[in-house]
Amino acid sequence: MPLNLIKLCVGCDTVEELLAWRANSSRTGDPWLLSTRQTPKRAPELLEGGSLYRVYRGVILSRQRILDIRTVAEEGRKHCAVVLDEAVVRTVPTPRRAFQGWRYLPQADAPDDLERVGPTGEIPTGLAERLRALGAW
Repeated sequence: MPLNLIKLCVGCDTVEELLAWRANSSRTGDPWLLSTRQTPKRAPELLEGGSLYRVYRGVILSRQRILDIRTVAEEGRKHCAVVLDEAVVRTVPTPRRAFQGWRYLPQADAPDDLERVGPTGEIPTGLAERLRALGAW
């Protein structure tokens, strides 16, 4: 069973904002990198099909598959670069409390992909969040 990471998406309130930021900030062919100070000790487990789940304003809304984890040294300082798949998969809106940095997220605790639970493409994100919070979805 794969292991996942979860991280707050700071600076973007919606998946659309994240995608717009990516389109405006990257050059064609550049990998999608998430830079963190600490390298996950359980990296091999993350590379066995794990994903990075993103929390937007207190709700998990998307995930991206983790392709690679690299230790990078720049200007004498080491940090971790998590290489992510370009495809951003929307998930069932799931509330999550704020935290710092990233955390491990077992697959059993990860929200399902929206496309797996049925046709929901026309439901606005805000409505989906409310329905989930009420336990109606």
